[in-house]
Amino acid sequence: MNGRGRNELQRQLIAGHSEPRVPAAAVQGSRIERLSTHALGLRRKAATALFVALSLFLCVYAILGHDGIVAYQQKQHQAKQLHQQILSLKQENQRLALHDERLQNDRDTIEYEAREQMHYARPGEVIYTLPQAPSSTPHK
Repeated sequence: MNGRGRNELQRQLIAGHSEPRVPAAAVQGSRIERLSTHALGLRRKAATALFVALSLFLCVYAILGHDGIVAYQQKQHQAKQLHQQILSLKQENQRLALHDERLQNDRDTIEYEAREQMHYARPGEVIYTLPQAPSSTPHK
């Protein structure tokens, strides 16, 4: 209420009126204040709801997104598998390098490989070759 409306109410109370007359401007002012307060409350609720929705979206994206926690765990699992594969390939490489060295320097290894792969024989030896077992899949 403005100052003039208050003064008028005070005068009416002093004059002895049982019910003071409230000017229309004061009633309309209180409605505006109530509407303003209500609108402010709605804006706060909307801002809170928006903040909660944005927070939930960011949490879900952090977990399930392109670079989220799930993708990170998958990449870690893949890295472990690749590390194991690298270790097994290094062992295979060492084994083959040792075999290569033996083939170049060890006469017994050279003779063994020649006998196995090329079916070489020493003079006077006879090689018996057994037929291969038939394949398990029937031919059509």
